[in-house]
Amino acid sequence: QVQLVESGGGLVQPGGSLRLSCAASERVFSIDTMGWYRQAPGKQRELVATVTSGGTTNYADSVKGRFTISRDHAKNMVNLQMDNLKPEDTAVYYCNLKRRRVDYWGQGTQVTVSS
Repeated sequence: QVQLVESGGGLVQPGGSLRLSCAASERVFSIDTMGWYRQAPGKQRELVATVTSGGTTNYADSVKGRFTISRDHAKNMVNLQMDNLKPEDTAVYYCNLKRRRVDYWGQGTQVTVSS
């Protein structure tokens, strides 16, 4: 059972930046896709960004040009650099690893964008 541990959430003002990190408890394989999802109060969980082992990325339209996902194969980690944050980015952010159609989730980290 893969365990994912997120870090880096917090409170930031609009226009600010945060960097989220997620570490997997075991080796991440080339077949695995890693990514970030988020869930705001009263809303369904939604995709933010994903990255394959080959480096192919996919972003939600709402974060394109502002967020950058990256993967560190040596450290079994995935990172999310979030710039120009907006109040509507406020949510709990979850790390995800998808392996052979099985989803593994982290416990979530809160991101709050407010002045």
